Amino acid sequence: MDISKLSLDEKIGQMFICGFHSLVPDDQIRKLIKDYHLGGVIYFRRNIDELEQVASLSSSLQELAADNGDLPLWIAIDQEGGMVARIDHKKMSRIPGNMSLGATDNPEYSYEVSRISAEEMLQLGINMNFAPCLDVNNNPRNPVIGVRSFGENADKVAEHGAAVIRAFQEKGMSAAAKHFPGHGDTSVDSHMGLATVEHDLDRLQQVELKPFIRAIQEDVDVIMTAHVIFPAIETEPIPATLSRSVLNGLLREDLDYKGIIVTDCLEMHAIAKFFGVGEGTVKAVEAGADVVLVSHTLSDQIEAFEALKKAVQSGRISEKTIDLAVERILSLKQKRIASLQTSAKAPVFLERHQKPEVDRLLKEVSLNSVTLVKDQGQLPLETSEPVLVVWPEVRSETQVDEPWTEVVTLGDALSGFMANVEEIRISAEPKQAEIQKVLSAAASCSQVVFATYTAGSSLPEGQRILAEELQKQNHGKLIVASTRNPYDLNDIPAIPAYLCCYENTPYFMESLAAILVGRGQAGGKLPVGLDEPNTVGAS
Repeated sequence: MDISKLSLDEKIGQMFICGFHSLVPDDQIRKLIKDYHLGGVIYFRRNIDELEQVASLSSSLQELAADNGDLPLWIAIDQEGGMVARIDHKKMSRIPGNMSLGATDNPEYSYEVSRISAEEMLQLGINMNFAPCLDVNNNPRNPVIGVRSFGENADKVAEHGAAVIRAFQEKGMSAAAKHFPGHGDTSVDSHMGLATVEHDLDRLQQVELKPFIRAIQEDVDVIMTAHVIFPAIETEPIPATLSRSVLNGLLREDLDYKGIIVTDCLEMHAIAKFFGVGEGTVKAVEAGADVVLVSHTLSDQIEAFEALKKAVQSGRISEKTIDLAVERILSLKQKRIASLQTSAKAPVFLERHQKPEVDRLLKEVSLNSVTLVKDQGQLPLETSEPVLVVWPEVRSETQVDEPWTEVVTLGDALSGFMANVEEIRISAEPKQAEIQKVLSAAASCSQVVFATYTAGSSLPEGQRILAEELQKQNHGKLIVASTRNPYDLNDIPAIPAYLCCYENTPYFMESLAAILVGRGQAGGKLPVGLDEPNTVGAS
């Protein structure tokens, strides 16, 4: 891969990863490859149907790049595991999310499940994963990180993150640690606005930066930037993505990082709303970014390409800056060339029962992750008595939440152990009619299990009201199990029994059901602190 053979347009093209909106190569992605010599592609749910289709799509995209005389593409995805997984298919192993793994307190689990994930994604022609998330989630009201973090202990986040990076890269897949210098202690979602981390540099070194320092020691291929302001590092009120003090000064010079720096998506409001995608692209490259991510809109993507080219032609950015970035890009592509050129034409994908070793491991991880936080004599359930299960559903897609196609509810899972299970499914943000329906059904039931679900910064108001009203009904057994963010107990502290599952995926609901009826033991430890003191699952 010889940079001297590339034109300016081709070099700039290598500095972009872009998304598109179809299951096959459409006009958008064809134009970006043909006219702009695109360096990489990112997949979202909109690009995923059957797994064979994904493998075929990857092959087609690589063939388009080759036919255009371009280098192999990075084909990237946000397959973090748990509640953040773009590929939701029954034949894809449902890898636990970071906080689930953090609750096991066993980095070996993080390594083993990440090896499985990398093997399966490489079969799909995916060669870069925007993971692991190395943010230290020490703010319970963080609206966007939450269970995407391994927890609030920086040393443990570093250990788990290093295990994931090692597993991915040993298999030939590029890992991308994110979101540098740390998005954990924020109360603003950078998809929607600008967040600030006010801590001084000493504190940042001890907490936020520690997992990234470890990732650099693991020779992580890629680090993704955060659209977050860090006044201790950058005096101007600009996010890290656009800060030369953060990217060049701190990451390149102070931490001696040699790999690729990629931006988070520049269409996020923290950049697009305040700076514009085109100007944001130029500022990011000036700051030290090697690769720019523009995930969605063709007009924004073209604006970004043209803005960067104009900046070089005008002398605002030197071609030497471009060359240094592209040399790093070519070096990594050369290093990972085997996986970049691997795109299985007819890969074999199996149901989980056909993968006994994987199935056994994921069951073991889930049991050792589910955390019993509090029990005032509510456990176990009486299997001979009826039980009412309340199950909030994700019914609309947001920037941090996506409905699942394969769902095993807690009611489904409990029905494998108990004969008389009634389940009422409600919205994740229930209105009064749904609340009243549950309360009416619960009035004659002595056992109620409420599987709360929070994707944002606090338990939705309707779920909080429902939990409090169920408590007032004074059931013989009332159990709450959080099935995403573990902080729900902070909003409903009077609940007599509380467990944390960190995700509502099938393995975790099956393990939770076994624990509720006394057929399994919750082995997890809380990876974050709750307001409730002296909790039994505390780390």
